[in-house]
Amino acid sequence: MKDDVDTIALVVVLVLFAAVTVLGFKAARWSRGSSLASLDEWGLGGRRFGTWVTWFLLGGDLYTAYTFIAVPAVLFASGAQGFFAVPYTIIVYPLVFLFLPRLWSVSHRRGYVTPADFVRGRFGSRALALAIALTGILATMPYIALQLVGIQAVFEVMGLGGSSNILVADAPLFLAFAILAAYTYSSGLRAPALIAFVKDALIYLVIAVAIIYIPTKLGGWTGIFDAAEKKLTALDGAAGNPADFSFAGVGQAWPYATLALGSAMALFMYPHAITAVLSSKNRSVPRRNAAILPAYSFLLALLALLGFMAIAVGVNPVGLNGKPNAQLSIPLLFETMFPSWFAGVAFAAVAIGALVPAAIMSIAAANLWSRNVYKAFLRPGASHADEAKQSKVVSLLVKFGALLFVLGLDKSYAINLQLLGGIWILQTFPAIVFGLYTRWFHRWALFAGWAVGMIYGTWTAYNIPNPASGAQHFGGSTAAIPLLGEKGYVAFTAWVLNVVVTVVLTLVFRAFKVAEGHDETSPDDYHADAGEPGVRDVATPGAAGKAGAAAEA
Repeated sequence: MKDDVDTIALVVVLVLFAAVTVLGFKAARWSRGSSLASLDEWGLGGRRFGTWVTWFLLGGDLYTAYTFIAVPAVLFASGAQGFFAVPYTIIVYPLVFLFLPRLWSVSHRRGYVTPADFVRGRFGSRALALAIALTGILATMPYIALQLVGIQAVFEVMGLGGSSNILVADAPLFLAFAILAAYTYSSGLRAPALIAFVKDALIYLVIAVAIIYIPTKLGGWTGIFDAAEKKLTALDGAAGNPADFSFAGVGQAWPYATLALGSAMALFMYPHAITAVLSSKNRSVPRRNAAILPAYSFLLALLALLGFMAIAVGVNPVGLNGKPNAQLSIPLLFETMFPSWFAGVAFAAVAIGALVPAAIMSIAAANLWSRNVYKAFLRPGASHADEAKQSKVVSLLVKFGALLFVLGLDKSYAINLQLLGGIWILQTFPAIVFGLYTRWFHRWALFAGWAVGMIYGTWTAYNIPNPASGAQHFGGSTAAIPLLGEKGYVAFTAWVLNVVVTVVLTLVFRAFKVAEGHDETSPDDYHADAGEPGVRDVATPGAAGKAGAAAEA
């Protein structure tokens, strides 16, 4: 890879970065109440977002550097196994169509800001709520780290970050971190909601041009797939694998299926996904979005094919430090195939596409801290303003924690950062999703199941090496499934153990009549809608009329 700076591309990126930064700070005045000094306003955007704003917000929230960098990088390096991300985003929307409206209703009826709020109210357990909150914070950090890796890859391809001095090499990353931290602190959820419009427009523009323009330069799709088959078959032979191994051949069914299903179950357990849903104005908005968000699944499938295009072009993803880095493959593809000015647009699309979800993630994690740790345990009498102030500060600390993941873990397969978070966050599924439908499960059984899943998942992931990069720990996401012998996604195996422990201990605790805790919710809470008696009206005086109408669109 060249080590000189692509000045034209860099200028385009900086101009677009500056534009969205200004937009991020201006968002503080967009459809706001008289003050941002509450989690409802700072952390949930006033709970007034309508279908289209929520669609862009969720799209910006869920389709991240994972989509633009990590998934195509897996196809570039490992073959068709990377396509697991396509069926998982198809599976997830019928699933969330069922339970997200119930979560919206009970949260608005009871004033819940986080999923841990719901768990505390449903099961009467502060310990279980604390476990859910801390898991959400922990799982969010590697996901934010993945966004920062995407930004880092773009800057590296433009020729920045090649110094052996870590402070100089990662200076662009620190700069992006500072920008993200500043506008998130100032504007809360409104900043990424507004910037998501720009992000999605850029992404759709770049992918439309790439899918139409690049194949015409590479001999069409036949040439692209032939080149991918030739390279990956050679890699299979060198590794002693069957000839079709990289194209989801022998031994790939269980990893593929469990990655897809486990990822689908985990996606809307992430606090940032739930935050985006709770920011909507009525219970119909999550349902509509579950129906129209599959448009992004089509986009993801097209983006994944960029990995095969990079193979056909023959890019050599070696970083400025001389080490192989598959995450550079797509930025290198853009640099090779596009003129510098449009490569700059593509780089900006990737970078902004990483900043938007990173902002939402840090806000969601900060809300968990403020509501379920700070107020629940450290300062029970905290006011709404105190909670908002805590969230602003903690949103900065969460980003710092994500930086530690970036600097401390192997980045050659950045998708493992997201899959590591999935191992943890999926262990919250029984308490949240099962709890939306039944209270049969005992609170201490849910806690024990969560603990078993967390310990098994973390220990197993820790012991997975990555021979390609030399990493000894956290080098992958699949391992042998106990009793079956087949390999599968660690998160899904840990979840099965979680559920088994939860069911068995529920029977035991019920047999011994162990106290179950108080359920503060009622059956009607799960069907309530905006405007009905008891549903929180969080609109505050001082909202700008036109801006408010725009947010409610």
